[in-house]
Amino acid sequence: MILVTGAGGNVGSELTGILARGGHPVRALVRTPRPLPDGVEGVTGDLNEPTSLKPALEGVRAVFLLGGYDDMPGALAVMRDAGVEQVTLLSSRSVVGGHADNAVAGMHMAAEAAVRASKLAWTFLRPSGFMSNSLQWIPQLRAGDVVREPFANVPVATIDPYDIAAVAAESLTTPGHEGLAYAITGPGSLRPADRLRVLSELLGRELRLEPLSDAEARVTMSAEMPEKYVDAFFRFFAEGEFDDSAVTGAVQDLTGRAPRPFATWARTHLAAFR
Repeated sequence: MILVTGAGGNVGSELTGILARGGHPVRALVRTPRPLPDGVEGVTGDLNEPTSLKPALEGVRAVFLLGGYDDMPGALAVMRDAGVEQVTLLSSRSVVGGHADNAVAGMHMAAEAAVRASKLAWTFLRPSGFMSNSLQWIPQLRAGDVVREPFANVPVATIDPYDIAAVAAESLTTPGHEGLAYAITGPGSLRPADRLRVLSELLGRELRLEPLSDAEARVTMSAEMPEKYVDAFFRFFAEGEFDDSAVTGAVQDLTGRAPRPFATWARTHLAAFR
């Protein structure tokens, strides 16, 4: 049995489907009941409350794990005591050369450290920015044809969450990935205007991107997330602390196929933008 945490998220939802279609016993950890793919067993639990995980861990061999929770060592101890042997952790490329006092990089660094200390076999997935972050534009696109975006000149090798899930499935179901960390990206590096151009063509609309100034971006972002994360992203993309533009071949190497381009992700999710 494989337990997928964050099963309602962008990566977890793709992973449960991939595992189920591949005939692997899979259990989805969710905070509240939700529809799941055929063959997927849903169990409620909260990674912030490690003891709540015990029912979900019965008979589980491997776990797909999200980081950033209150008591990662406690959750991992519950997993180990339940007989879990292996963990694939969803981390971030920002940990490589990252600074622990950066809230985003530090969160992922602490999660990786907790997994290493757990004595479980581990694999770290360190993806670039998600293509699905473009879904944040939906309210603006419903209001008009202009998208205002922070850090508009910053290229990111965005990745389809489906490709992250495909690599995760490989690491959870085949041997040879223990003790390895994979930096995984999409096939190219795109600026926000590049992604919006693809959506414009697919939607048949004349969409336009307007860069937010740093001052405007800070106000907008502060309304959506705690200030420590706003500061982290400014350190990444305004001060140049993290370059998320380099493309890797890890998806091709691990799955035997090229990563999906942004246009493929956009076509798959186009209904959400209409």
